[in-house]
Amino acid sequence: MATLNEQEIRERLTGIDGWTTDGTAIEKRFEFDDFPAAMAFMATAAPKIDALDHHPEWTNVYNRVDVRLTSHDAGGVTERDLELAGLLDQIATAE
Repeated sequence: MATLNEQEIRERLTGIDGWTTDGTAIEKRFEFDDFPAAMAFMATAAPKIDALDHHPEWTNVYNRVDVRLTSHDAGGVTERDLELAGLLDQIATAE
């Protein structure tokens, strides 16, 4: 899978709210009302992420989940990362 250059990543992120890039990954902080809501987001996302076989780097502290997406096997950001970003946004808005 081909990696996207930083300009391509930035162009693609214009349609995806809240995601940023450092050129090697895309990142977003999701904030929820409380810890159970943050955990529910992660629990809902986990089987869908596993089905995509593209696992994020993510951490949780109380009501927030920080997500970093990059395709390690390709050496940068790919379409798979943008697809997963969109999926995570959909799950977060449904929670």
